[in-house]
Parts: sequence; C-alpha cells; structure tokens
Amino acid sequence: MNDALHESSLHSLPLLARGKVRDNYAVGDDRLLMIASDRLSAFDVVMGEPIPGKGALLTRMALFWFDRLSHVVPNHLTGDAPESVVAADELAQVKDRAMLVKRLRPLPVEAVVRGYLAGSGWKEYQQNQAVCGVALPAGLKNASRLPEPIFTPATKADMGEHDENISFEQMVAKIGPELAEQVRSVSIRLYQEAAAFALTKGIIIADTKFEFGLDADGTLTLMDEVLTPDSSRYWPVEGYVEGSNPPSYDKQFVRDWLEQAQVGGQLWDKTAPAPALPQAVVDNTAAKYREALDRLTA
Repeated sequence: MNDALHESSLHSLPLLARGKVRDNYAVGDDRLLMIASDRLSAFDVVMGEPIPGKGALLTRMALFWFDRLSHVVPNHLTGDAPESVVAADELAQVKDRAMLVKRLRPLPVEAVVRGYLAGSGWKEYQQNQAVCGVALPAGLKNASRLPEPIFTPATKADMGEHDENISFEQMVAKIGPELAEQVRSVSIRLYQEAAAFALTKGIIIADTKFEFGLDADGTLTLMDEVLTPDSSRYWPVEGYVEGSNPPSYDKQFVRDWLEQAQVGGQLWDKTAPAPALPQAVVDNTAAKYREALDRLTA
C-alpha cells in the first residue's frame, strides 16, 4: 500500500474537483489535469483501501481506447504531456497516471450501452421484461447476450449518491432530442467497435458507460475515461456461461465480496463508510486489472 496514491496533493495547480477516482486540477481556463488515483468505488462508495497501481493501469487502458476509437468521435486529449504543467516535486503524483485534457461542458447524463443482461439491467428485466424503458424478448437469463446492444442512459450522481437509470425520453428532456440522438448513436458505435475488438482478445465487454461534453464550438466530445474496468463489465470468454454471473475482470470481484460483508453484525447497507477490504481482495482486484490490460494490448 506504500506505493499507492489514495489522494493527490498538488500545490502548483488549483484543485477543481475530487471524484470517486480522479482528481481534477485547472490548467488555465481551457485545460484540466486529470489524475487517476488508486481509489476504488463500488456501489458509489469510495473504499478506504487503495488498489496499488490501479490509476496507472486505468490511464494506460483509457489512452489505448481513446486512440483506437478516435475515428468515431473526437476526444478530450490535448496531446500535451501532463508532466509539463506541474512542479518538479509533483512529478511522482502525475507520472503514468494523468491526462492533460480539454476543458469541456459536460453533459448531465451517463451514456450506458449494454450488450448483455447483467447487474441492474438483469434485476430490472426480471421485474418488467425491459431495461430503462427498452422492451426485451422473453426468456432471457442472467448474462444473456442481447439481440443487439441497447442504450440505457443514467443520471450522474453526486459523490456518495447512486446513479439512477432513466429512459431515453427523460434524457431528451435533459439535453434535447438532437443531441440525445447523437449521443445514443455514437455510444452504440463505440461499444460495437470496442466489443468486437475485445472479443478477438478473449474478452467480452458486457456493458459500459461513456461520458461526453461539448467543446467551445458545441462539438460532441468523448471525455473522462473510456472502456476501463471501472466503467465497464469485462468477462473472460472462457469463463462465460449464460445463466450465471461470469468471472470478471472489473470490480465485480469487490462488489461480490461487499454483498456478503457485514458491519456490526448486519449486511453492509451500501452507504459510507465501506467495510475495510481484506488484503486478498485488494491483491486479487489489482491482478484482475493488470490481466485485463495485458490481454487487450498483447
């Protein structure tokens, strides 16, 4: 844990926001320095124990996908080195785990695309045979592949709050019909291209969420992170069996442990503070992140 970065502390730049994982600093009026810490969140609660190396792994994976999908939609990368905007004594906090990006006007929704039925989508399907207002065929099981990817947006929750699934119509009410249609079509294309590539590496991307913003010209721009195990559900092909939760490369390992964790003799109620993660859970989670990146980029 000594080498893990739970929280950055730059003195050369003003801190704008500290999210569940990333710390954002202002670089002038038009750029941000995004530092990926080793924090881990689950059920929208930040764990007290960092996952050593996680921030660097997330950054490498995000940069990989930003580059691979740059022909689909512009992204927020500036191309400038993060090390160029911090003081010499801050380089260790930035090296390999930061991105220098354009400052955008973020859209107030998360663009979720599902190719398989899992998580909250599976729970909702069991109740009404639909997910976020999208009707689905009867007879699907947990982890079933959907006939085609579906777009199921969500609200962006504040720190400590839970994201909430919304219908496409609710998204239209928030950002307007033209922009909503563009976000939906771009998100589905991003997912389809990424999922097809990942499959060649033996990885199923069951679902993922994208975040978008608008630049000064109003151009839709992909931002934050993209297709990391923090924002996506990654399953190894060899462990996939329809009807049960497949083994996972993402933080499902932590979620599964937390579902059984007890606080004061009661199951944890998924509010802060989270129960302390055992060292084995920390180590196994770090290993899963490394394995996902290694397989994708091999």
